Amino acid sequence: MADRLKDRVALMFGAGCCAPGIGNGRATALAYAREGALVVAVDIDRDAAEETVRMIRAEGGRAVALAGDVTEAAQVNAAVAAARVAFGGRIDILHNNVGITSMGGPVEESIESWEHVMRSNLTGAFLTCKAVLPVMVEQGKGAIVNISSLAAIRYTGYPYSSYYASKAGLNHFTVGLALQYARQGIRANVIMPGLMNTPLIHQQISGQYASTEAMMQARDEACPMGKMGEPWDIAMAAVFLASDEAKFITGVCLPVDGGQHCRA
Repeated sequence: MADRLKDRVALMFGAGCCAPGIGNGRATALAYAREGALVVAVDIDRDAAEETVRMIRAEGGRAVALAGDVTEAAQVNAAVAAARVAFGGRIDILHNNVGITSMGGPVEESIESWEHVMRSNLTGAFLTCKAVLPVMVEQGKGAIVNISSLAAIRYTGYPYSSYYASKAGLNHFTVGLALQYARQGIRANVIMPGLMNTPLIHQQISGQYASTEAMMQARDEACPMGKMGEPWDIAMAAVFLASDEAKFITGVCLPVDGGQHCRA
């Protein structure tokens, strides 16, 4: 265990995993803990959050698990209050990892689906920031890391209008935060994962292909480096952005995509 984030309280929304294994959120929670952070792992599925905490504690880290739905302000506020009680009142890092997809363009997707995606992917980050920013302002310091997507700036080949729109909104929402709060010691950055090999793609993307094997091959081939990224690639970028190594970096939308954003 290193100490780049020693004794900093990291509040993570979406710290579990949608299936057995390790996705972007769980990998980041583990990476934060390995660097000395005190992790508050929040997930809509409490069992998933508990599993992340079990893994952190097995490595000697400190963490607590909470259940919370980022689309519900009362649950977000309760999670923030519980996090402050758990680790002495501070929140040094806010990490928003929640994201869902729903296939369909404006004609095919229902209004209800559009609103659910927007509330999960964009309004959720607004609600967590609304609850945490006063704490960070009082401290005079804080780091916000929001997980967006390459889909925020590029068409990725999937027919999911609400996902494109919500992630693009998250990017600019974060840029606005960065500039509004820069003089108050608060940094805000975005990570834009490209094509990643996570449990989530098997749950939400695989239906766009003839088979799982076809999905894996097509996604690997679409990456300039010839292979999809891994959850640890996102985790390491998050650790950097949350640490003092990035103390002069704010308002950045960082692609972690093996160079895919460079393509037309």
